[in-house]
Amino acid sequence: MKKLRILLTTALALALSSLGVQAASAADSTAAHCADASRPAAPAGRGAAVAEPVTVWLAGDSTMANPSAACPVGWGSQFGALFTSDVTVRNLAVGGRSIQTWLYESAVSGTMGSDGECVLTSTAYSSRWQAMLNSTTGMKAGDYLFIQFGINDSSPTCPRHVGTARYQQLMTMMARAALARGAHPVLLTPVAALTCSGSIATKNRGFVSETYASGTATGSPVIDLQTLSVSLYNSLRFCPHTGDWGSGPVGAFFCNDRTHFETYGAQRVAGLVAGDVRRQNLALAPYLK
Repeated sequence: MKKLRILLTTALALALSSLGVQAASAADSTAAHCADASRPAAPAGRGAAVAEPVTVWLAGDSTMANPSAACPVGWGSQFGALFTSDVTVRNLAVGGRSIQTWLYESAVSGTMGSDGECVLTSTAYSSRWQAMLNSTTGMKAGDYLFIQFGINDSSPTCPRHVGTARYQQLMTMMARAALARGAHPVLLTPVAALTCSGSIATKNRGFVSETYASGTATGSPVIDLQTLSVSLYNSLRFCPHTGDWGSGPVGAFFCNDRTHFETYGAQRVAGLVAGDVRRQNLALAPYLK
């Protein structure tokens, strides 16, 4: 009988001990779960790829070019300041160039052919276009190419004259060359000079429909800088004007020719371009400050 009582007592102790272990294990599990629940989640986006550096290439004329004097100042020289440090602007715009003389430089002769276009003595590209096309140091995937001509192209004489069909052909060719390298072309209509019709600033540039047609042909966005600039001139009430173009708000914005920009004017026009990049929600927009 005594042995039986000892056996029953031992069995009961073992059972109670087992229940205690299970309870402790359950309590530990509950505590761990509560601790996990109260722990803050990892920040959203952690581990996402850092933004890749981007180069924005500019091809255009004096209204875009870097300055060689106090005036004119091209808007392209002010463009880089509007972006974060992840963007590098390479401004290869050159004063006095049409789209054809920019591409072919001295190979464009002063002779107009029977087709109404300036005769090319060579099809070799200019060094600036070759630099953009360079497979090592030129345009790469993810870069941007902004193209704006049309101011000198309307000249009736060679070498600057470019017909509308030729203009569209060359702009389309440039856009496709960028696309072939994985870069993104952005096409711009020519920025307006200041001309007043009474109290209203008016448009005065051509090659607008050709720019849009090139955009359609290549799937490229178009920034209508002519319309944007005229709207800006009207918002600043540049018209009507007394004819003293070198003073006042107009003089602070333009050189005396009312075509090229002082630094302030270049900054405002660069802001128009950046604003339309944002408005169109281009992939470049997140890089803007």
